[in-house]
Amino acid sequence: MVEDLNLNDFMENGIAHGEDKSFKAGIKNNNCTGKIDKNLIISELKKIFDPEIPVSIYDLGLIYEIDCLDNCNVNIKMSLTAPACPVAGELPKEVSEKVSSIDNVGEVDVKLIWEPAWTKDMMSEDAKLLLDIN
Repeated sequence: MVEDLNLNDFMENGIAHGEDKSFKAGIKNNNCTGKIDKNLIISELKKIFDPEIPVSIYDLGLIYEIDCLDNCNVNIKMSLTAPACPVAGELPKEVSEKVSSIDNVGEVDVKLIWEPAWTKDMMSEDAKLLLDIN
């Protein structure tokens, strides 16, 4: 008899399609009284590449929202190209760790979401050109 198992028990990294999951990094920055420049965060995100596609996660359109808070904390909502993506647990964790390494950034909360579902239309024009997608 199988007891209390759900779909997450059978998914790599415990992430199933439809489940939002949060990844956190960094520490509270009590000396900060302003917002982090969003362009610094975007610059860091453009250094993170999808392992299967030679394009940054930012240009792929996987970053849905970046919210820079007044206390130097950052909230990010992102998705993946597919629910069964093999890096489902690793990519959001990498995002939270890289963004938290920016000077003066406090806590970083990266939420992996599935709505709206990612489509190739979310890619930047540069990414579409690189991948020869019209």
